[in-house]
Amino acid sequence: MTEYMLFPGWFAFIVGACIGSFLNVCIYRIPENRSIISPGSFCPHCRNSIPFHLNIPILGYLLLKGRCKFCNHSISIRYPLIEALTGIFAVLLVLRFGITPVAFFWFVFISVLITISFIDADHQIIPDRISIPGIFIFASSFYFLPEMTFLESLAGILAGGGLLYAVAAFYYLLRKQEGMGGGDIKLLAMIGAATGIKGILFTVFTGSMLGTFAGIATIFYTKRSDTKLKIPFGPFLSAGAVLYVFFGEELIRWYMRLIGR
Repeated sequence: MTEYMLFPGWFAFIVGACIGSFLNVCIYRIPENRSIISPGSFCPHCRNSIPFHLNIPILGYLLLKGRCKFCNHSISIRYPLIEALTGIFAVLLVLRFGITPVAFFWFVFISVLITISFIDADHQIIPDRISIPGIFIFASSFYFLPEMTFLESLAGILAGGGLLYAVAAFYYLLRKQEGMGGGDIKLLAMIGAATGIKGILFTVFTGSMLGTFAGIATIFYTKRSDTKLKIPFGPFLSAGAVLYVFFGEELIRWYMRLIGR
């Protein structure tokens, strides 16, 4: 691999890791209704501000050996992992789509999904202040993605929100209890804005499969058969959407060939 090919990858990783650092701020502060702008980064335990040179993504964690400089409290390994994950996705998008508006659009989309997934995993909520603006922002998909049109994006929004709403309503009629939060419905509408109806169907199918496997694994690991065991669905819908970005078209064509259509 030539140096010319390596440079965009390293550059994408660095930019992605920096964005990942910002995502950590969003994941921590948004559920608590705090500003994501001010104050700057600080230790959540001793509240001391983190110096700039120790706030470098991934490297700062390594320099501090996973502990706060001031109070010596351990720092969660999740912070550098989210930074690395965002950087890796940036590299994968550049490798697949090049440095193009398409790659930029999908990077913003995946960054939002990462934020939503970790918030949902921590608090079992999907904040409206992310998903609702996200619906309008990603409705611009027709401007960035050649295969999308405004009508396709609109149809994806209606199909995404409507599909989960119908499932939730049916579950309530059947069990007389809430089985799916409104946050999941808005999340799928946001995904539909970016991917259209085809992406919605792929996301729901794949996310449901991943969620089912995770539920079975959780029951097996915890030795619980409690039917009220709550597993957030947002991360699995997000995973399904990310899989669609990278492999959706290929997997759909493979499936259609498999069933002989």
